[in-house]
Amino acid sequence: MTKRNQHIAVLYGGRSVEREVSLVSGSDCADALEEAGFEVTKIDVEADVSERLLALKPDAVFVALHGRWGEDGCVQGLLELLDLPYTHSGVLASAVAMDKDVAKTLFRAQDIPVAESRTVSPDEVMAGHVLPPPYVIKPVNEGSSVGVLIVKEGANTPPKTLPGALSNAKSVMVEAYVPGRELTVSVMGDRALAVTDIISAAGFYDYDAKYVDGGSRHQVPADLPDDITQACLSIAERAHKCLGCRGVTRSDFRWDEARGLAGLILLETNTQPGMTPTSLVPEQAAYVGISFPELVTWMVEDASCPR
Repeated sequence: MTKRNQHIAVLYGGRSVEREVSLVSGSDCADALEEAGFEVTKIDVEADVSERLLALKPDAVFVALHGRWGEDGCVQGLLELLDLPYTHSGVLASAVAMDKDVAKTLFRAQDIPVAESRTVSPDEVMAGHVLPPPYVIKPVNEGSSVGVLIVKEGANTPPKTLPGALSNAKSVMVEAYVPGRELTVSVMGDRALAVTDIISAAGFYDYDAKYVDGGSRHQVPADLPDDITQACLSIAERAHKCLGCRGVTRSDFRWDEARGLAGLILLETNTQPGMTPTSLVPEQAAYVGISFPELVTWMVEDASCPR
């Protein structure tokens, strides 16, 4: 089957808090797939997505959704039921990676370095310090640093209120704050591509730093000691394998330079990383000689079911 008669459905949008980012990722991936010679239909995911896919009968589905219902195994399960080949990770890996608490349990079992953390209710967070400050409060199952709150060193009391994404959650993660640099590594198949140093204006790679113009700048390859570079690449590959991921993932790190190798901590592994041409994964792919159309072509060729 040639690319000219391969029909790819791109799922994007959806109803998570990351909808706007997904719309951009999906549109850019669709454009790149068309440039590569595929026939493409974009589907803004709503309740009728299964009916639309059954009517369309695409050869493969490119999943460009972010956040809940898109990268947590829900859509992946639907695609398995419809017997449609799709990109990125399967049901279990998607669900596990999205649940930060479960993912950390698996990482610890594989001796992958992660920060100390506890998963508690929002009420417990506001009642008293769950960990000694400084610490980070984050949703257990959201992406793109949505709703992240930092309690600074020296804080006498815990936060009296929490932002919506935290206050509305059944449980949240309280994680020891790791100072230092923000690093990230993309894995494509079983190969780590490069290490990027993310320099953000706010000193933390939050939602605005990721998606607002001027919020951050990326240095690829990162200027790091060789042992840190190699550790990042190795840990990203191990995390990808540990969770049972497929296709492309991106693992995010904090590195406290003062502590050397002991200061390198894996924050999380993302199974549906941002996919605009200037996003971190395409930037790293370009660094190793893979163009954006070539990257999305590889992802479609890697698509399968079951996943």
